[in-house]
Amino acid sequence: MHLNYHYLKYLCPELASKFKGLQIITCFSQNKDELVIGCASDSEQIYIRANLLPVISCLSFPQEFKRSKRNTVSLFPELIGQTIVHVRVFSFERAFKIELESGDSLVFKLHGNRSNVLYYPKDSRFPYSIFRNELKDDKNIHLDEIDRHLDLSLENFQLLEGNASQFLPTLGKIPREWLKSKGYLDADLQTKWVLIQELLDLIESPHYAIIKENNDFLLTLLPVHEAVFETSDPVEASNELFRYKVVVQAFEKEKNHWLRIFEEQKKRTKAYILKTSQKLEELENDISPSQLADVIMANLHQIPSGSEEVVLFNFYSQREELFKLKKTQTPQKFAETLYRKSKNRKKELDQLYHNLDEKEKILAQTEEWIAELNEIKGFKPLKEFIKSKQLTARQKEKEEHVPFKRFEIEGFEILVGKSAKANDELLRYFAWKDDLWLHAKDVSGSHVLIKYRSGINFPKTVVERAAELAAYYSKNKNDSLAPVIITPAKFVRKVKGSPAGAVMVDKESVLMVIPRGPIDT
Repeated sequence: MHLNYHYLKYLCPELASKFKGLQIITCFSQNKDELVIGCASDSEQIYIRANLLPVISCLSFPQEFKRSKRNTVSLFPELIGQTIVHVRVFSFERAFKIELESGDSLVFKLHGNRSNVLYYPKDSRFPYSIFRNELKDDKNIHLDEIDRHLDLSLENFQLLEGNASQFLPTLGKIPREWLKSKGYLDADLQTKWVLIQELLDLIESPHYAIIKENNDFLLTLLPVHEAVFETSDPVEASNELFRYKVVVQAFEKEKNHWLRIFEEQKKRTKAYILKTSQKLEELENDISPSQLADVIMANLHQIPSGSEEVVLFNFYSQREELFKLKKTQTPQKFAETLYRKSKNRKKELDQLYHNLDEKEKILAQTEEWIAELNEIKGFKPLKEFIKSKQLTARQKEKEEHVPFKRFEIEGFEILVGKSAKANDELLRYFAWKDDLWLHAKDVSGSHVLIKYRSGINFPKTVVERAAELAAYYSKNKNDSLAPVIITPAKFVRKVKGSPAGAVMVDKESVLMVIPRGPIDT
């Protein structure tokens, strides 16, 4: 209710008492949508600080205000040296006027996200200048038409059939909620009239309270069960509301921002640990391909040529079991393939254990930071916490729009696309025609680029390692051997209308590699 006629009609008489006879000595802005007016006499000084940000419109009246030496601009030069003679609220309107000895006036229009300050010279009915110039319609506000008249008679109430919003449009959200809580919507007309009168009686005998609702601080003139601040002084209420909305709320918003980031990171990390632990358990409990290969090699003489399956005695399990073979491979070649798979499984297990260890460290650190952050009560320790943990730099790096993972191999930069959409961005914005482009053949996967270095041929070892990464970041990740396409980036093109990540390759060569992840880079 701080932007409400029923509050302003109590605030303005107090302001008139405080500011009458004071001279305006300064008027400036140093933050977007914030106007500061300094007033003084021989014995005192007081400021009007109007924060007119669309999301936070509120007023405060500090006795001290330190003007910044930079990023500040003087405004309304016509006001300097003028003396305030009166402050009055406009009738049934969310606005008040500071009247000056010269006949000029300054109007504070407090219309939520369209709040503004308008300067009217003497004898002018339209503003000469306004604070928020983007609100162009405000230049057409006629000074004599701001006051409104409302008929608060029973006859008019009955004529409007008890519609509270039409009868008393100045009420605002909190009083309307009060009426609703009293059963106003379903009440008969007489009961509605009684409730309206009861509400007006409460507003006419205000006690100002600041409450917290949905992470926002609100001022109310109605009795409340719980308040973060209470007073009988409307100026003190305005100053405290300003502090809560601009300082406390900003602190809580910043703190909650980092808490949300950490809680989300904690959630993702726990999910990864659970999934990886389950996969490790499956791999460790599964029969090793090398054991199957051992049984096949020990029984080569019993396997008929061209067999697709055969029953053999498994000396590991000590029972007869069915073994599936590949018709296109001899039993010996198939066993060799199983031995390679077993070797790759060992690498995959090592990779998973490494990843699990890293994630558990991250989880422990995140939980520690959440606990530490929950104990912080003020802006200064919060800023120290953010600085000490280098959170701003980490977040900036995380939010930087880079669609690839970056590796370095023998001095060559390797870029690996993060997703299908990122593959398109990688090719479009980060590929040079002489870069070497790699991709797992005939399956979905990441685009990989080896960045060209002037005058230096791509070493075979670098190409092979990049191909291993291309295979690892593809559907062929768990194969023992995987084919990878290699070609200069100039032979890769995107076809209009094709799905994200899909390209046409005009010329290519293929390299067979073992998929290997970044742990070995």
